[in-house]
Amino acid sequence: MDIRNISTRLLTAFLLIFSLSTLFSQDPMLCVGRHWSEDEANLMMKEFSSQWDDLASWEKRAEIIRNGIIKGMQLERMPPFEGNFHPVIRSTREMDGYLVENIAIESFPGFYITGNLYRPLQPKEKNPAVLCPHGHAADKRFTKDIQIRSAALARMGAIVFAYDMVGYGESHQVNHRMPIALLLQTWNSRRVLEYLLSRPDVDPERIGMTGGSGGGTQTFVLTAIDDRIKVSVPVVQVSAHFFGGCVCESGMPIHKSAHHQTNNVEIAALCAPRPMLLISNGADWTRNTPRIEYPYIQKVYALYDAEHRVENVHLPAEKHDYGYSKRVAAYNFLAHHLGLNFGAIPYNNGYIEDFVKVLEPDQLRVFDQENPIPETALQGDDAVIKALNLE
Repeated sequence: MDIRNISTRLLTAFLLIFSLSTLFSQDPMLCVGRHWSEDEANLMMKEFSSQWDDLASWEKRAEIIRNGIIKGMQLERMPPFEGNFHPVIRSTREMDGYLVENIAIESFPGFYITGNLYRPLQPKEKNPAVLCPHGHAADKRFTKDIQIRSAALARMGAIVFAYDMVGYGESHQVNHRMPIALLLQTWNSRRVLEYLLSRPDVDPERIGMTGGSGGGTQTFVLTAIDDRIKVSVPVVQVSAHFFGGCVCESGMPIHKSAHHQTNNVEIAALCAPRPMLLISNGADWTRNTPRIEYPYIQKVYALYDAEHRVENVHLPAEKHDYGYSKRVAAYNFLAHHLGLNFGAIPYNNGYIEDFVKVLEPDQLRVFDQENPIPETALQGDDAVIKALNLE
């Protein structure tokens, strides 16, 4: 066991906790991490429920929450960028029933979203598309679970864009803990969505989004403010008492203002009446989902007579991941609501994912020594903030 690695991890964790604590102490509008206890959250959900009793009163509250997200992350201050994705697509590989490509698009001039595009080997004229953001890990996009999920959905008929979280993977232009990480991640997700919509082979009425942990946060936040996401599957993240433990989730005041208080349950509920699947487990902040979070969201869907469009798969014996049982639940839900081919993945008392060849990280990178990131790329937090006039 390498003591130096342990010390580095402990120091990194300490610095993250310290930075979040500092942020919270400076801004009373921030709701960080386990902002409430489970008991407090239970009571707050009852308080929220008392503020609406029909569709009109809910939609009035929903508009307050939606505006709070947009203003809290300063989304309206982003300069308008239409089109101009300047996609860089490299290393197209033909796999077993799908293609995988390395892709980068411009989020805004000088800033790149890096990822992989998974496409069906035999596409139709118009295909569903799925955004696949991920959670907190240095090279998460290259991991087995991301590759398997993306490949399986592509084999079922979807065009899948798996992309890096800000500051991780190939996204080295900024630090993940930069002050506007929440804004930048949401903007990146919107740009990925718009890139997919710009493709002639994508059906704009069949767009899904799914991610686990911090990728779950990205999923329910974008879904809340952009109704072009038609199907949403946030995994192991929607919680009444936990607001996200990173600046990219709770470092900007999207949950609270001088005029309102909300939490991630209500933000997720803004998906209604579009289809949504909550996947939860017994070992993290989603352990109460069947009793607290899901019933509240069901009540919202009932206002639209859409109870059949929201589901919860709760796995009390599992932990915080996007593992096999969570993936297959997502496959079925996305296949049903996006019109994917259930039969494209081998099945024998369970989906068989061994057709996926897991590639090495270097095979999935867009930029390398031979193909470096353009010299015009912005470098550093300050340069990006200055370019966006957000100083």
